[in-house]
Amino acid sequence: MALIRKKSGNYLEDFRVGQVFRHKGGRTITAGLHAHFTDFSMTTNPLHKNLRYALVYGFEDMLVPPGLVMAVAFSQTVEDVSENARANLEYIDMRFGAPVYIGDTIEVETTVLGVRGSSRNRDRGVVHVQSLARKQAGDLVLAYQRKVQVFKSDARAELQEGEIEPHRVEISPLLPAYDPSAGYAELAHLTNEDTYFEDYTPGDTYEHARGRTVTEEHIFLTGMLDNTSQVHCNQTMIDRDPDRFLGGRLVIYGGIPFALCLGLSCADIGDNSLSDIVYSTGRHTAPIFAGDTVFASTEIRGRRDYPGRDDLGILEVTLRGHQFQRSEGEEQRIEIFSLERELAVKRRSHYAKA
Repeated sequence: MALIRKKSGNYLEDFRVGQVFRHKGGRTITAGLHAHFTDFSMTTNPLHKNLRYALVYGFEDMLVPPGLVMAVAFSQTVEDVSENARANLEYIDMRFGAPVYIGDTIEVETTVLGVRGSSRNRDRGVVHVQSLARKQAGDLVLAYQRKVQVFKSDARAELQEGEIEPHRVEISPLLPAYDPSAGYAELAHLTNEDTYFEDYTPGDTYEHARGRTVTEEHIFLTGMLDNTSQVHCNQTMIDRDPDRFLGGRLVIYGGIPFALCLGLSCADIGDNSLSDIVYSTGRHTAPIFAGDTVFASTEIRGRRDYPGRDDLGILEVTLRGHQFQRSEGEEQRIEIFSLERELAVKRRSHYAKA
């Protein structure tokens, strides 16, 4: 009888520029997954929590929030792309398309755009990929790039380095048309009255009031999303080589602080949004661990008209996540996350009572 030791995931030397992964599994968004993740992340937009509201706005069902769409799509890529990663370095040009509802199934395909070794640490390097997520009818729901720091299985392994241009992808939110007879104003009490497009002033920064402590439940959430990266769930692996891994502890999956920052900011920024449009760039600037508390702030960078929709405007913001740590008796603010974000926000003139 044979003893078979299976290898999980790819190491840096396994990647080839132009390589395409059609990721295994796929994931149907169940009511349980939607409710658990939406409640955990403290999302307040009623499009994600109130079926009556969503139907009045012309959607087919409650909308799956963008943080969950991103987390489900991202997690499907982990086994092939980042199971042997040290860190996720950057999200690039993450664009949203068709709405996702409970019962929809998301499947993902990824193309390797670049491979390069580290000039300082020979045991690792960076993989640049582009991922496309579609639901069952083939509609594109999310397109994005990311850069990941991935370990080699052997520091002496040779690499096939290179870089190609990303595919041109046409994707933008598919939003129901404005209907002046829909009775939107009758539901205006379900959102905050000061989160319409007209309420925002470029240059202002919102310090969001709520925080969220992440406990060991992060392991359950990570598994629930099918993220198999061992740095989030395998303490024995980390204990065997603690210097190799950040902090010598289980690092919380980046989709969790990502979604938390979106949720913590929602009451002030996203309560009257119909869709996120694009995250042009995002970075995890420091790891978080079980017991850490996430806070968020949002800087208003700009406002502009939404093409072809006089009922909406585009809000340009920078979302930042942070935590507080005490050092020598003083509290220090540590940034953990940043995201350049654009949202489609309702105008009070069209959606609220005069």
